[in-house]
Amino acid sequence: MKFVDEAIISVHAGNGGHGCLSFLREKFRPMGGPDGGDGGRGGDIVLVADKGLNTLADFRFTRKFKARNGAPGAGKNRAGRRGEDRVVTMPAGTVVWDADTDEMIVDLSTVTEPFIVARGGRGGAGNARFKSSTNQAPRLAKDGKPGEERRLRLELRVLADVGLLGLPNAGKSTFLRAISQARPRVADYPFTTLHPELGVVDVGPGEGFVVADIPGLIAGAAQGAGLGIRFLKHLRRTRLLLHVVDVSGFDPESEPIAAVRAIDGELAAFGHGLEALPRWLVLNKIDCIDEEAAGGVSAEIVSTLGWNGPVFTISAMKGTGCLQLVNEIHQWLKENRRD
Repeated sequence: MKFVDEAIISVHAGNGGHGCLSFLREKFRPMGGPDGGDGGRGGDIVLVADKGLNTLADFRFTRKFKARNGAPGAGKNRAGRRGEDRVVTMPAGTVVWDADTDEMIVDLSTVTEPFIVARGGRGGAGNARFKSSTNQAPRLAKDGKPGEERRLRLELRVLADVGLLGLPNAGKSTFLRAISQARPRVADYPFTTLHPELGVVDVGPGEGFVVADIPGLIAGAAQGAGLGIRFLKHLRRTRLLLHVVDVSGFDPESEPIAAVRAIDGELAAFGHGLEALPRWLVLNKIDCIDEEAAGGVSAEIVSTLGWNGPVFTISAMKGTGCLQLVNEIHQWLKENRRD
């Protein structure tokens, strides 16, 4: 199964127009000399980052992009028209790789100007270019050069302030729905989230932050199991991780302690600094536990894990504790701004 955070496309810049082989022929100038014009340059393939996009889904259906060819030259020294560029719009977090050499070409999160990824071919010279004192009537014109062709691998790394991670059905999507206007799919079976979902949390005029719901992880995710390593990559650009854990079926010997340890192992195995990112423990579905026992369950989990970071107990379904958590996140983000 393919997921929308990666795609391979092919791009072909326009070919240059051919130079023209022509001689001026007029009533009173029957031997007017060479007047063939140059061919036009081919159009470029131009990448443009759009912050309003957050998926590569469109590239599953459109995989080939070609710019227009340059027009051929004409007589009377008329140059051919330059080919029109092909502009390809992508999410701002897209990293573009050469699919054949595995070389990174550009990271669109760091580029604010349009980026030319394939250049159009140069137009060919018309025969007027070859006139000289020793060759007054050159019968030579050059063909246009072919435009660059490349296969590109697109990798979308979600740009978000906060990343949600946890095992399937931990309640991440429900939590995102509770705190934002995002409407990710929610159902009572694993892997209802198949690609990263983004939600904007509004905490006041001009104030807010972006949360990314990463598809659920399973053991072996760092090696590609389940939805695999491709989604762990998204977490590298978040500033804060919320580790959401389902405590509805609390058992000290299994869940949710084993769930936390499983994710710990995947973050460590993946590396890339993920294990060093700030991470808060969010104990979800607390409404499924007897109210008097809830405090003890939280304390036992923290004690067994030896957890030293912040801990929050919420019910994403009922909204319990969500507002407090949002306020804490907002305050932390303000105090720990990006450089």
